[in-house]
Amino acid sequence: MTGAFGTVSGDPCPCAGPGERHQFATHCGPLLRGEALPGTPEATMRSRYTAYALGDRDHLVRTWHPRTRPGELDLDPALRWVGLTVTRAEGDQVAFEAHWMSGEGRTLQRGVLTETSRFERRGGRWLYVGATD
Repeated sequence: MTGAFGTVSGDPCPCAGPGERHQFATHCGPLLRGEALPGTPEATMRSRYTAYALGDRDHLVRTWHPRTRPGELDLDPALRWVGLTVTRAEGDQVAFEAHWMSGEGRTLQRGVLTETSRFERRGGRWLYVGATD
C-alpha cells in the first residue's frame, strides 16, 4: 500500500544509514505526518533529511527555528538525497554526511554535504537552528 510521499509502508526510511534498518512507516513517517514529535536533536535531523529526500517542505518549516528559518524554501526537484550517515550526536549538535545525486547519464553528478547542525529546544520541540561549521 502506498502511503505519504509515494512510500510503501514496509519501505526503508530514507534516513537509514549503512547497517540501519528503519522502516519509514514507523520511523520518520509519523514525524512527517505530524503524529509524533522528534524526541532528540538526532531524530529531528533524521526527519529533516527524510523530508528533503521526499520533498516535504511543510515538515522542514515546522522543524526550523523561526529565528533562522528562511522566508522562502525552494527545494530543487533535480537533487536526489541518496544516503545519510550520522557521524556524531552529542547534546544539541548532530554531525552527518548527506549524499546527493543530480542529473543522469553523462550529466550525473554526485556529492556529499558534511555538516554539524545545532538544535534548540523550544516549546517542547527540538528545532534546527543552523550549521556550526
